[in-house]
Amino acid sequence: MADRKNQAELTATEKRDFVNAVLELKRQGRYDEFITTHNAFIMSDTDNGERTGHRSPSFLPWHRRFLLQFEQALQSVNPSVALPYWDWTVDRTPRSSLWADNFLGGNGRSGDGRVSSGPFAFGSGNWPMNIRVDGRTFLRRSLGVGVRELPTRAEVDAVLAMPTYDATPWNSGSSGFRNNVEGWRGPNLHNRVHVWVGGQMTTGASPNDPVFWLHHCFIDKLWADWQSRHPSSGYVPTVAPRNVVGLRDTMKPWNDVTPEDMLDHTQFYTYR
Repeated sequence: MADRKNQAELTATEKRDFVNAVLELKRQGRYDEFITTHNAFIMSDTDNGERTGHRSPSFLPWHRRFLLQFEQALQSVNPSVALPYWDWTVDRTPRSSLWADNFLGGNGRSGDGRVSSGPFAFGSGNWPMNIRVDGRTFLRRSLGVGVRELPTRAEVDAVLAMPTYDATPWNSGSSGFRNNVEGWRGPNLHNRVHVWVGGQMTTGASPNDPVFWLHHCFIDKLWADWQSRHPSSGYVPTVAPRNVVGLRDTMKPWNDVTPEDMLDHTQFYTYR
């Protein structure tokens, strides 16, 4: 049972173990498989067509499964590793420990956004961009350029207070918790953080930046928090229209998992 912690609470050893496991997955070629999967769904998920990983009710259970698979891959390298989360309502600046050279490395340089410090910098030779949307072969960031401010705790609390999980038309135009946390409506939580980081985080190949996992781990924690606050308001739709994933429908690319299977995170991991 993994114990997921705030990245700000990680010990130096836990940070090192996480980074080393990520680098080993990259060396083995397994990391890029996750990038390929995510990019494919960003490209195929649309408001009026099939939508599974994004713009839809299954955004949260899909990413919960995606993160769980990545965490299990990390644990195949080092069984002690668990995914940490980044609480961007607290760690809000490029000076946060998240961006230290002994963890995820710093901001990109002006001009091309190239990250030049930390274990994922181009100069390390350990982090080539093999799955990319342009010709640049290095990790890029532009912290706070696309949008200046990360979401606040007050904005998060307002979204957590929403009593309904989702609503028709089950896309980026929907009301409810899911679409507000995803960021197509309301205070724009998830999407805004991607834009704040910049670089590859603004593309379908966003897992090229390891901060992707810490960001989505916090989004998953927010879903868990919402579930505990609204125990009588679960995943909808139970029976879905065409192109939408219902409660007991399987979620691509997997053929063995439904949103219902992902509702109880405590069977897999806990948050502290």
